[in-house]
This record gives sequence, structure tokens and C-alpha cells, in this order.
Amino acid sequence: MTRPPPSVRTTPRRTRRPLVVGAVAVVAAIAAALGHALLNPSQAPSPRASPRSPSAAPSRAPAPLPPLHRELHGTPGAADGVVPDGVTVLDDGIPAVANLDANLLEALRRAARDGADDGVELSVNSGWRSPEYQNQLLRKAVAKYGSEAEAARWVATAKTSPHVSGDAVDIGPADAAEWLSGHGAGYGLCQIYRNEPWHYERRTEAIDRGCPRMYADPAQDPRMRP
Repeated sequence: MTRPPPSVRTTPRRTRRPLVVGAVAVVAAIAAALGHALLNPSQAPSPRASPRSPSAAPSRAPAPLPPLHRELHGTPGAADGVVPDGVTVLDDGIPAVANLDANLLEALRRAARDGADDGVELSVNSGWRSPEYQNQLLRKAVAKYGSEAEAARWVATAKTSPHVSGDAVDIGPADAAEWLSGHGAGYGLCQIYRNEPWHYERRTEAIDRGCPRMYADPAQDPRMRP
């Protein structure tokens, strides 16, 4: 007995077209939103700053303070107060001499003329100095003596040095400084520091009363204190 052939079941075929169309629509919507944000960045929401995050505005570093004095670059010259060899108190063409206080210079020249009668020539080893040159000398003194305190016994600051103001002169050679030590009071010229037999300043009262007592060194001079 033969069986009739089994009936073939036909299952209706499912279509996926609506799903594909929906996915395409979603992707298009996302792309449109992203494109709008890129084209309009000002409308994009700003991220919230974390409580620990720094401020959005960058802080500027403070501007450097200007130097108190112009730095002296290179080797100082005559314009800064450097004195060439062989200069005397009579040389007007040298700034270290010409920039001295007029009354001090006049007293030095009277002494020089009288000293010449004794065979002594008053040479100038140092006179007026620019503030920059004075500061350079001070830095060298600190390097030489190892500390500012020790350097102050020999070199003053630009603010306190009588060389910068034109009120002091260093006389040489040794025999000329020695002659001025014995005769300087008559011209109102006095040695001020015991450790500097070459350093002279004008003291008008010395003509009648003699030179005042010397300081041991510039560090003992009240004028040198800031």
C-alpha cells in the first residue's frame, strides 16, 4: 500500500525591509545631530568644571621687576670713572677728575701746587665713579673677601659711596698720600678711614680744628648704613 506523498508546508517568508529602513532612519538622525553640533559649537553644552579643576582662565605670571640700576656689561671705561695711569688732580679731561665736587677739586689743586714745591705729585687712583662701576667693584669685593659684610669694610654700595657723589678721591702714590696726611688739614682735606690711607674727603672744619677722628673702616661709617 503506498502512502500518499507528504504535503509540503509552505511558511510565509518574513520580510526585513521595515527593520532596515528603521535603522537607516536612526543613523541619519544621529548624523544630523552631530553635524548640527559641529556647525554650531556655541550652542553645544559646556562641560561642568570639576570642583578641583583649575579655573578656565589661564593665570599670567607676574612681570619681572626692573633692576635698581642699569647693569654694566663688558669692561668699564673712562666714562664710568676708570682712571688711566699717570692722571693727576689737574687733568680736566678725565671724567673721574672732572666730575668731582668743585670745592673738593679746588682744594686738591691748591694742595697739589704746594706739594709740587716739595717734589710731590698728587696722582688720582680713583675719583668719581658711575653707580654701575661702583656696583661692579662691590660684586668683585664680595667674591674676593667671601661675604658682603667683609666686602663692606672696603667697598660701599652705589647708594652710599662718596665716590659716586663725587665727594671722595683716592690719592697715590704712597709718598703723596703720606704728604697729604701731614698737610691736608690746612686745605680741608682729611683721611677718613684708618684702613684706607689713600681715601680723602673734604672737611672744611679741619682748617681750624684739624681733621676729625678716623673710622676704622667704611663699615663703621654711619653714612654707609642703609
